[in-house]
Amino acid sequence: MLSHLNLEATELRLGLPGSIDDVPSNNKRPSPEDHQTPPAPKAQIVGWPPVKSYRKSTAAAKNEEAESGMYVKVSMDGAPYLRKIDIRLYNGYSHLLTALEDMFKLSIGEYSEREGYKGSEYAPAYEDKDGDLMLVGDVPWEMFMSSCKRLRIMRGADARGLASAQ
Repeated sequence: MLSHLNLEATELRLGLPGSIDDVPSNNKRPSPEDHQTPPAPKAQIVGWPPVKSYRKSTAAAKNEEAESGMYVKVSMDGAPYLRKIDIRLYNGYSHLLTALEDMFKLSIGEYSEREGYKGSEYAPAYEDKDGDLMLVGDVPWEMFMSSCKRLRIMRGADARGLASAQ
């Protein structure tokens, strides 16, 4: 009754894909002598995708640049662009503020601990590691350099609440 069904075509066999013809029909495992030459080993892939040498040198230059400086972004209220400066190039607040005035063509004025940047249309603020917005000049220069993540030149009216209350 089952003789007319071709069960050998649907028989499951153990073995590597594509080696069905090599397996003997007696359902025994092939001996090592039955195998012919092993498949060629695949070439070892070192890195993917491959990186061109000019990209490697560009990446190395960027890493050296990042290690040599401490870059922070500087934004100004109302300006459609950002600047990036290295704050390690400046030796104090007065030097930094002069550079910001020249960069954005504005006048910031003098800082007072009691009144902040009173009398100026703009006031520089910075975002520290914790994400708090503080006026530039509220802390000693070394502390500012270690905690500054971003600079923002705000309109004077917006910065009134940031002045340290003493």
